[in-house]
Amino acid sequence: MKPRTLRIVLLSLVIFIVVPIGAAIFLLNTYQPAPVDPSWAIAPSMSIPEGAVTVRYTGTATLVFSDGETTWMTDAWFSRPGPLEVLFGKIEPDLDAITRGLAHNEVDELSAVFPLHSHYDHAMDAPEVAKRTGAMLLGSESTANIGRGWGLPEEQIRVVSDREPITLGKFTVTPIEVRHFQFPNPEMAARALGNPEIDAPLTPPVGAFDYRVGKAYALHVNHPKGTWLILGSAGFVEGALENYDADVVFLGVGALGSQTDAYRETYWKESVERTHPSRVIPIHWDSLSGPIEGPFTGMVRAAALLSKGSDELLPFLRAKQAANPNIAFITLPRYEPVVVF
Repeated sequence: MKPRTLRIVLLSLVIFIVVPIGAAIFLLNTYQPAPVDPSWAIAPSMSIPEGAVTVRYTGTATLVFSDGETTWMTDAWFSRPGPLEVLFGKIEPDLDAITRGLAHNEVDELSAVFPLHSHYDHAMDAPEVAKRTGAMLLGSESTANIGRGWGLPEEQIRVVSDREPITLGKFTVTPIEVRHFQFPNPEMAARALGNPEIDAPLTPPVGAFDYRVGKAYALHVNHPKGTWLILGSAGFVEGALENYDADVVFLGVGALGSQTDAYRETYWKESVERTHPSRVIPIHWDSLSGPIEGPFTGMVRAAALLSKGSDELLPFLRAKQAANPNIAFITLPRYEPVVVF
């Protein structure tokens, strides 16, 4: 082969093979900046008064609450399957990640694990966490079927009812049925929200979209020290949270930037204005595929490329902070305890 021809062949290989592979690796393994203001970050609490209520944050909507007597957790999700696994493969709980996540949260016993809905990034790991900690698995019938498929004993499964309070020590947890975030992309909405129920035991490995949404809950929590509301998804039912005032709102904001201005404004009205908090703590803003150790990241660049409006979230939250100087905006450190009350 002549030198000139060889150069052309090599250049063609670079253009048509090496460059696309390099671009794919970059898009699938690097992340956008976290869509929260660095000034909102709060330091861990160095001392914890007796009886204080603390929270630890793993990422997504996994929160651990404790008052020193009773400890319980939302979601309990530590596995982080990559985007290719989620889109084209099958997924299952990562047992090593669960071991590390529980250790980082200093958890070995829980009263309850409550997935806020039944998608994989909320409910997939919960049955294994319940097995290890002796917790009750609380949630919808779909969440119960995830537990059954993992072999969790029926006596550790409780299907909750809308607005029926649940007592966990001094905590009173009231699940309120709301809507999941409404994806503006019709194909994504159909895959993630269509055919919502898991109507038989689900045994992984399975496709990510086999973890159907089930029912989505807001959790209103009452404790002698204070009240708070947990929204694991940026969805709403108009008027559903009337009369559920909260001192703190843990505000799920995942994918909120991709919705319309009108949707974002209504979500804020229904989740924050109706409940009159003095503190707002955004959750579910970090990458679903990023590591669960080290600094939080924004979404993987490949997902951001496909999700229009991902850059709208931070300006929206900053605008709400500016318009509501009486509300403190806070983001939590990873794993470390923070005194809430």
